[in-house]
Amino acid sequence: MTTDSGTGTKRSEEELRALAAEGSLLDDTDALAVARWAAETFPGTLAVACSMAEGVLPHLVSQHAPGVDVLFLETGYHFADTLGTRARVADELDVTVVDVLPELTVAEQDAKFGPSLHDRDPALCCAMRKMEPLARTLAGYEAWVTGVRRDEAPTRTHTPLVTFDEKHGLVKVNPLVTWSLDDVTAYATEHSVPVNLLMFDGYPSIGCEPCTRRVAPGEDARAGRWSGLAKTECGIHT
Repeated sequence: MTTDSGTGTKRSEEELRALAAEGSLLDDTDALAVARWAAETFPGTLAVACSMAEGVLPHLVSQHAPGVDVLFLETGYHFADTLGTRARVADELDVTVVDVLPELTVAEQDAKFGPSLHDRDPALCCAMRKMEPLARTLAGYEAWVTGVRRDEAPTRTHTPLVTFDEKHGLVKVNPLVTWSLDDVTAYATEHSVPVNLLMFDGYPSIGCEPCTRRVAPGEDARAGRWSGLAKTECGIHT
């Protein structure tokens, strides 16, 4: 594991926008080809984001970018099974897991804002424990790869394959965008990729433990996130 981020020299925004436009023309049904394009286009300046629901995306990208940085948002609120999956991904795959840490520990946040901020102001909690640390870390890269899929929720239906990420100022690549949850689990089985056991216990989308519940039959994959609130996204992908 390392806490360092990308070390390559970053190209200009104009160059990155041109590369994003090039990537947007790729076949969105060929995830491996998209991963290969990302690895070849951004050598040394590519990161993979992974929630540790499984290690499919890190495995896919590492086939063309051995040792690639895999960013894990270590919020301090994860399920034990998620931390176990993180350990397996780091041990079993040819990747470098980077723990992306917030400025405050959970104890420091509780002391400053009061206990259980996630219950009272989940948007602020997500901003401090996910969005700000990720933005700070992504500043060291030219491109990042995410596992966002169009079938996950209405908010993700129109997710592009490759785009310029205006929020973070780099290229965003979504090679699994046309996949289903069944595609993800089938890949994991075929390649013996680590899978979070919660995936088999009613948690198709796994976030922080206090803000995630099991999903009922017929609900979309992200219905268990911030249940009872209008919030279905932490803000990273919207």
